[in-house]
Amino acid sequence: MRNSLVLISALAALALSGCATKTFVEERVSGLEARLDEHDARIAELSQTSREALARAEDAGVLARGKFLYTVVLTEEGVRFESEEAKLSPDAADRLNRLASELRAENRNVYLEIQGHTDATGSPEYNQWLGQQRADAVRRQLHRQGVALERMATISYGEDAPTADNSTPEGRAQNRRVEIVVLE
Repeated sequence: MRNSLVLISALAALALSGCATKTFVEERVSGLEARLDEHDARIAELSQTSREALARAEDAGVLARGKFLYTVVLTEEGVRFESEEAKLSPDAADRLNRLASELRAENRNVYLEIQGHTDATGSPEYNQWLGQQRADAVRRQLHRQGVALERMATISYGEDAPTADNSTPEGRAQNRRVEIVVLE
């Protein structure tokens, strides 16, 4: 009888330890499945970001393969941007309208790289943002005049590519500009 009790106790302990092991394994597997789901979601997110970056790179590649035709610089008196402004003046809008008309009259498949520039009076981060705002303003105006969005790309150089000395008011005014590079 005593042997029977020991045997039954041993079998019960063995059975209970088997259930605990099964529960332990199930908990571990469940945790791993949750982590795999998180990783799959992150991979999908990175994949989307990669596809978007590739599309931007391909657009830039189209521009880079293009043959340079000419550059239009919006720096003439009355067409310059005011300090810390990205709003187009009426003269600048008129100049862009004429450019859009010329492009339509030429009837060529051209690409435009619209480059925003600033003077050096703000922080580099702010000037990068402001240069982009200026380039975007020009892109919107040209689009309103019938230039297809897919034929234009914008980039900001901020304060990094001055054409004049930033220590004088005249030089800073010349640096607050947008350049439009026309490529075929």
